[in-house]
Amino acid sequence: MKFEITTFDGAEAGSVELDEAIFGLEPRADLLQRCVRWQLAKRQAGTHQTKQRGEIARTTKKLYKQKGTGNARHGAASAPQFRGGARAHGPVTRSHAHDLPKKVRALALRHALSAKAKSAALIVVDDARLEEGKTKVLAERFGKLSLSNALIIGGAELDQNFARAARNLPQIDVLPVQGINVYDILRREKLVLTRAAVDALEARFK
Repeated sequence: MKFEITTFDGAEAGSVELDEAIFGLEPRADLLQRCVRWQLAKRQAGTHQTKQRGEIARTTKKLYKQKGTGNARHGAASAPQFRGGARAHGPVTRSHAHDLPKKVRALALRHALSAKAKSAALIVVDDARLEEGKTKVLAERFGKLSLSNALIIGGAELDQNFARAARNLPQIDVLPVQGINVYDILRREKLVLTRAAVDALEARFK
């Protein structure tokens, strides 16, 4: 499909032919949900842990004899029912990551790109460069395109001035094309792709 290219100054810069197999799919919410869940689970630290019975610094001697006291039968004071004892079935250090097939991840990324294109939230720019790394200058350019909440995908290498200027803008993310992912695409209102990013994505999915 044919798509107009613009600049960050709001001027026209020609057009580009977007691949229907990448930007023209009917978005599937189930694929997007599976991929976002996989991403968020994978980045969880999983370092939460409580002490098990073997880790409690307390004597394991039997509290009192088994019979004849009239009290309940108890063993060590590290049991969960006692104050200062272990926690029964508490969390342990583990990985929350789970597997998701590579083909499903690739398909989800194509559906995320198609979702932005279908909802008119996709913008293609000629380049993402800045002569000086000034946030004020970049904010004025973004204002011409009404970009207040956006993910900007550049080429294989980002322009350092552009990345530095965008770093201070809230709700603006800048990533190289190899860092594009479903979660970041969906969490921002607009998706901005450079011409180099479009070429790299089409080469990636061939």
